[in-house]
Amino acid sequence: MQKIKPLDHLILILGVLFLFVPVLMTLMSSTHGAVEIHSGGLYITPGSDGAATYAKVLTHRGGFTGDVTGLLMLTNSLIMGLGFAIGKIALSMMAAYALVYFRFRFATLLFWMIFATLLLPLEVRIMPSYQVMSTLGLLNTYTGLIVPLLASATGTFFFRQFFKSVPDELLEAARIDGAGPIKFFIDVLVPLSKTMMAAIFIIMFIYGWNQYLWPLLMTTDESFYTLMRGIKSILQVWVGSQIPDYNEAFALAVLAMVPPVAVVVIFQRMFIKGLTESDK
Repeated sequence: MQKIKPLDHLILILGVLFLFVPVLMTLMSSTHGAVEIHSGGLYITPGSDGAATYAKVLTHRGGFTGDVTGLLMLTNSLIMGLGFAIGKIALSMMAAYALVYFRFRFATLLFWMIFATLLLPLEVRIMPSYQVMSTLGLLNTYTGLIVPLLASATGTFFFRQFFKSVPDELLEAARIDGAGPIKFFIDVLVPLSKTMMAAIFIIMFIYGWNQYLWPLLMTTDESFYTLMRGIKSILQVWVGSQIPDYNEAFALAVLAMVPPVAVVVIFQRMFIKGLTESDK
C-alpha cells in the first residue's frame, strides 16, 4: 500500500484554492450591487442582487444602438469559438492529409514553411490581415472574424504527426478494397482521429472564445460584439459620479467562463487520450 504524503496533498489543496478562490470571489461579487463593490471591494459571501444582475446582463438592451444584450454577445462568442475550432480542425486535417499521403516534390519544405507561421501570431500580422478583410468587404461579418484566425500551423503539426503514426497496412487494405483518397480519409482517418480532434477542438475553441484584440479591430457594429468586448466596455464607463457596473462585469465574466469549462469537462478524457496516447 502506497504511503500517503501529507505535504504533497497540502500542495495540491493550496493549488486548488489558489485557482478556485478568485473564481468564487468573482461569482459572489456578481451578486452584490455596483455601489457595494465600489465601496467594500470584492466579496466572498453571496448578495441579494444575483438573479436581477444575471437577468439584466442577459436580456437588458444597451449600447449606443440600444439593441445589444448579453445573450447576443454570448451567441457571437460561441459562433466565433465554434467556427474557429471546427474550421481549424477541417483545414488542418486536409493539409496534414495532403502532406503525409500525397507524394509531391518539396512536401517537407512546404510543411516547414507552414510550421514557420507559428512565428507569426495574429498580433504580428494584424494590420495586413485587417487590410485584406477590409478590401474583401468582410468587416463586421462572422467570416471576417473567423477566417484570418485559421491561418496557423498548430493543428496541421499535430495531425501530421498523428497521420504518420497510422500503419501503412490500413492504406494498403483500403486500396485493395477499392477505396479512393476521399473515402480513405472519411472512412478510415477521420474515425481514427476522434481523440486528436477533441484535443485540438478544446485548445482552439478556448483560443477563439477568448479573442479580444481581433474582434475589437474587426467590428464596429455592436451586433457583432463578443463577451470580451462587453466586459471591457462596462469597465470603461466612468462619467462624472457614475461608477462602472462592476457586478454586471463580474456576471459577464462568470458567463464567459461557463462554455470553456463545459467543453473541457465534456472532452477531458478524449483530450488527455489524444495528446498522450502512443498506440494509434
